[in-house]
Amino acid sequence: MRTTPLPPPRLIQSPAALDTMLAELAGVQRCALDTESNSLYAYYHRVCLIQLSTDEADYVIDPLAVPDLSPFKTWIAHHAIEFTFHAAENDLLLLHRDHAFRFDVIFDTLWAARILGWQHPSLASLLDQHFGVQLDKRWQRTNWGKRPLSHEQLDYARLDTHYLLPLRDMLAAELQKQERWHEAQDIFAELPRIHWEDKAPPDIWRIRGVRDLEPQQLAVFKALFDWRQTQAQRRDQPPFKILRNETLLILAQNQPSSLGALRRAPGLPRRLPDSVARRLLQAIQHGQKAPVPTPPRSSSRNSVHSSKERALYEKLRTWRRRQADTRGVDADVVLTNQVLMALARACPQDMQRLDSLQLLGQWKLHTYGPALIALCRNTDSDPNVNKTEKTKS
Repeated sequence: MRTTPLPPPRLIQSPAALDTMLAELAGVQRCALDTESNSLYAYYHRVCLIQLSTDEADYVIDPLAVPDLSPFKTWIAHHAIEFTFHAAENDLLLLHRDHAFRFDVIFDTLWAARILGWQHPSLASLLDQHFGVQLDKRWQRTNWGKRPLSHEQLDYARLDTHYLLPLRDMLAAELQKQERWHEAQDIFAELPRIHWEDKAPPDIWRIRGVRDLEPQQLAVFKALFDWRQTQAQRRDQPPFKILRNETLLILAQNQPSSLGALRRAPGLPRRLPDSVARRLLQAIQHGQKAPVPTPPRSSSRNSVHSSKERALYEKLRTWRRRQADTRGVDADVVLTNQVLMALARACPQDMQRLDSLQLLGQWKLHTYGPALIALCRNTDSDPNVNKTEKTKS
């Protein structure tokens, strides 16, 4: 447990305070960074806090009070600073979307811990184990978009970065010791490329249980899903706070036709207003008359098709599992499913071809490349696979 109270973080809530902070950061070579958003409370969620720590001080920037962070963006762009994150991807996406931030040098403590095979790599576990600091779980689901912020909220937020730099040093030393430094550097080098891209509107096909519905139930589910999306956008609330996926599935399966039957459906709020209940009934009726939605065609980039590709993909998965078990790491630390699928489709026969695919960093290319080439060659020459392929054609 933390015994000595930390001094309060410096709260940045004005352009003048931001300028003062940037002046204080002159000469700093490294920082730790984290963000808090209101994704659990808003449909159009955004960055609500930015926590920054140096070796000397902790800052909490309030972008709701200082929406123009262009001076901070300029400072980041013009200084060769290493930024340490824990689980950087979501922070990088939101900082790029909301403020166009880009970073050149990143150290990710989550990736470092996973590469080392540490069994409990969450930030809460690492802080507890290595620094005796226990994060207050009360604030994990707080609405960071509400103001004013309490002293307890600010203290919790700053702990996400206060210990990241010493944790980074601990992990870096262990990566060097276990000769995993270059593997980590390959992954870290990919992180600055992460950027926000506008996504296609949400659809029904990623929801668990949807593909088990009967055709007419599927059309009703689609109508209910569209109604929920409209309500979520209008109220600026996450869709799950309107109705949960499980409730939509039940309504699509049972398709109640009266207010009484609707109110007996599991998962509906007890005090559902009559006006909302009627709109739900209207959505069900609309779905009963609507055409059945058809699932999208699977992307060739994320799938394998021929028997040869499937055979190689399974061999690659078996090889990956052995590598992961030997190292004591998760399978995706070795190679992701997406990389395995791309290898199965391309089936590279030599190192030059494997390198040209740009699927692997240099460490993985030299460490895993020969084994991957051997698997591809063996599959390409397997008479059983080729015979199956000829029979199908």
